[in-house]
Amino acid sequence: MMAIGIGCRKGTAPEVILAVITEALQKQGIGISRPLVIATGGIKADEEGIREAAQRLLATFVVTTDEAMRAVAIRTLTHSDVSFSYTGLPSLSEAAALAAAGPTARLIGPRHVSQGVACAIAILENRA
Repeated sequence: MMAIGIGCRKGTAPEVILAVITEALQKQGIGISRPLVIATGGIKADEEGIREAAQRLLATFVVTTDEAMRAVAIRTLTHSDVSFSYTGLPSLSEAAALAAAGPTARLIGPRHVSQGVACAIAILENRA
């Protein structure tokens, strides 16, 4: 399972968000895994660009709770002063990805930032 956490400037177009997701995946040398979740925090819940990007990727759109993101914040890899000033989280995108992917998920690397979009990728691997 893959969860992609997104933070962005207000009014960011879905095409821009999709382009940044593609950049982030290419940077890590991976493709999209299914099931796929696109996650964000409550502060970005009304961003239509994120919802539309999730829809185009045939992904489930999830708004993670502040409580769930605070619970995983210690596992984020990035500390952004901007994110912290708005959300109280070191990285909204990384915390959203981790919270959406599940308690044993891991980030595959630090968030990727481009064109006003922060994109973090977390995976939950099946353990047999």
